[in-house]
Amino acid sequence: MTASTRSSRARAAHTWSALQPVLGAAAVERLGADGAAVFLARAQLHLLDLVEPLVLVHGAAAEGLAARVLALALEATAARPADLRTLDHRREIDPGWFQRARVQGYVAYTDRFAGTLAGLPAHLDHLDELGVTYLHLMPLLRPRDGENDGGYAVADFRDVDPRVGTVADLAEVARVLRERGISLCIDLVLNHTAREHAWAQGWLAGDPAYADFYTAHPDRTAPDAWDAVTPSVFPVRAPGSFTWVPEALGGAGGWVWTTFWPYQWDLRWSNPEVLLAVLGEVLWLANLGVEVFRMDAVPFLWKRLGSGRGGQNEPEAHALLQALHAAVKVAAPAVVFKAEAIVAPDDLVAYLGAHSVDGRAVYRPECELAYHNQLMVLLWSSLATGDALLARAALARMQPIPPQASWVTYSRCHDDIGWAVSDVDAAAVGLDGPSHRRFLNDFFAGRFPGSFARGALFQEDRATGDARVSGTAAALCGVWSAQSSDELDRAVRRMVLLSAVTHGWGGVPLLYMGDELALDNDTTYLDDPALADDNRWMHRPHMDWGAAAGRHDEATVGGRVFGWTRRIIEARGSVVALRAGAGSEVLELDDTRVLGWVRHHPRGGPFVGLVNWGSTSAGVELSALHGLGVADVVLASDTLEVTEGRLQLPALGFAWLARE
Repeated sequence: MTASTRSSRARAAHTWSALQPVLGAAAVERLGADGAAVFLARAQLHLLDLVEPLVLVHGAAAEGLAARVLALALEATAARPADLRTLDHRREIDPGWFQRARVQGYVAYTDRFAGTLAGLPAHLDHLDELGVTYLHLMPLLRPRDGENDGGYAVADFRDVDPRVGTVADLAEVARVLRERGISLCIDLVLNHTAREHAWAQGWLAGDPAYADFYTAHPDRTAPDAWDAVTPSVFPVRAPGSFTWVPEALGGAGGWVWTTFWPYQWDLRWSNPEVLLAVLGEVLWLANLGVEVFRMDAVPFLWKRLGSGRGGQNEPEAHALLQALHAAVKVAAPAVVFKAEAIVAPDDLVAYLGAHSVDGRAVYRPECELAYHNQLMVLLWSSLATGDALLARAALARMQPIPPQASWVTYSRCHDDIGWAVSDVDAAAVGLDGPSHRRFLNDFFAGRFPGSFARGALFQEDRATGDARVSGTAAALCGVWSAQSSDELDRAVRRMVLLSAVTHGWGGVPLLYMGDELALDNDTTYLDDPALADDNRWMHRPHMDWGAAAGRHDEATVGGRVFGWTRRIIEARGSVVALRAGAGSEVLELDDTRVLGWVRHHPRGGPFVGLVNWGSTSAGVELSALHGLGVADVVLASDTLEVTEGRLQLPALGFAWLARE
């Protein structure tokens, strides 16, 4: 045990000695003797994970802050509905519930999927048919009026966007989902609020309760220093990270920190009152029935000039997440966090709790889930190039994640695709990073000769050539630009390949609404002045329930894709090795067009996934398949054959092999 570990444990023990008498008495009063015993056991179990990060951020004030955090947790526990307490107990017995091979995610905007929250239960049979056990409803907390970054400019965390319903509707949806075995996930924006939020308005008005909730500078000295080292998130429409607000600083005016849009004001997380305020909102929503929180924009929580991190991934950002996580585990153990951390691969695994202390690898509970953005990017790169070299090199170089955590795997989401291909990974396979990223933009925007994709560039900076890509999965795979039955067949096979990897890599696979039916780009957003400047709405279509009605007709494109999606999901649920908690190891194969990976699980035999990105058939040596062969096929795109000791994969074909 290192000196820092001994110090942390001693501090936690001292804090517990000081807190336990008062906390225990309050717990008995609020929960009764049995409830208090459970609460105190949880508090003691998670105390080190609470106190240690608070010490990092707030030093000597950590003990008093921990007492206030646990007081909030106690009140939330007392207010927690009985059915959610039962769920808490079940998940304390089975803490890896989200790692099961049968866990399947689905992501949708409420209004585009069902019109309103009240109308959503009528469409749940569609999700049941896909085996969905995890439903992420995109931003639905009340946003500011007008432009609101697709709902991420939240004006009230305790209210629902009136366009989709009410708080009562959300609670009822959560209850109905729970009865069907579906966990509700919603977005919680941690980095900022809308300028119209009560906290922001109180700060502007000089209310001492909200002093230092936000940051403003009287002149451009600090903002200029920051903008020189911090990349703009939206460089075309919102360059820089600061906005002049005349009402700030008591009416003298100031440059308010706005990392994203001018109407989204960054919270000042160095103020402990911000932590307490946000924790209160999380616990309130958890008691409403939210089981998974997508923690939005978490890399930006702490700013430090001169660290070389560009305002992201600071140790304090991780510490704050760890403290929030520990507090929520005391009050609502059924809840898990999902990190929205679209950062470099080397920085990503820390959000899943993988840290280094005194040169040792340690696990610090932080977020149970995180988006495998690197895998998503590499899948599209492989489709464009027809080979697996870059994917192999980049995925093999990634650090393993803690077994207590899981990747969220996906091929498409609500956002644009930013080409997170590092220059190091590109150089490892003979590519120039900037050139390859420009190629991917051109290819998926349909500007590269021979491209099958029909996407669009998002936030194109003509001065630097930087851009990202918008478009539905079907449009980017060439489904709706196909000019012949052969081209259409290849486009559908591309979509199937993406699903074969996202569901076979391990973790929690997500389907983005409409991808199961191969929906096309939706250009109707151009008719809405509030949306017309943001082409990401082209890949956020309204659900086509007419197409859904024909989902079983595999003579249609939607039916073919839906059929394959169902088969892949069903097959995945039967393979123990596809349970999360074990890592995927990239296979070294002699055909560069093939991505292969192997997974092992203590309760089952090996699993091998194979994908041929090439336009012609490829062979894989049997000796590389961990003893598996044709007899062990769980699912494949085609009937497989072995020739001269090599398993033959057709063009744009895949195979899953497993021996249970």
